[in-house]
Amino acid sequence: MSTCLEVYRYMTPCPQTIQREASLASARALMARYAVRHLPVLDGSDLVGILSERDLAVAERLGDPLEIVVADAMSPEPCIAFPMTPLAEVAEQMIRHKYGAVLIVDRGSVIGVFTAVDALRAVVELDATIQKNNAELGSGRRLA
Repeated sequence: MSTCLEVYRYMTPCPQTIQREASLASARALMARYAVRHLPVLDGSDLVGILSERDLAVAERLGDPLEIVVADAMSPEPCIAFPMTPLAEVAEQMIRHKYGAVLIVDRGSVIGVFTAVDALRAVVELDATIQKNNAELGSGRRLA
C-alpha cells in the first residue's frame, strides 16, 4: 500500500475560470466575489494561462482595468499537475520556481488549483495526524 499523498486530496476543487478576452475589471470582480487569488485563464475550453492577484495589480497600474484584457496580464504556460501527482512533488516545484499556485488538470480540463494556502492546510492537517498518533502511542514513543 502506498503512503504517497496525492495533490488532489488537498487542492481546491472546481476553481473559477475566466476567458482570455475578459477585462481586468471583470477578473477583479470575480476574484473578490469568490475570495480567490488565482484564476485559470481559458480560450474557449483550452487552458492558456493563469492570472494571479499580483499579475492583476501590476497590469492595473499600467492602464484602465476596463480596457485591458486578461490575456495581456496573465502568465502564459501555467504550472500544471495531475490529480495523482505526489503532494511533495508539487510542493517542491512551487518552492523551486516560487509559484503561488499549480493548476490540477485531468483529461484536459482544470479540475482544481493547489495554492500555497492549500499547502499550509496540508501541513496543519498532517501535523494534527502526527500529534494524534503520538498521543495514542503514549509519551514514551514518538513518530516524529
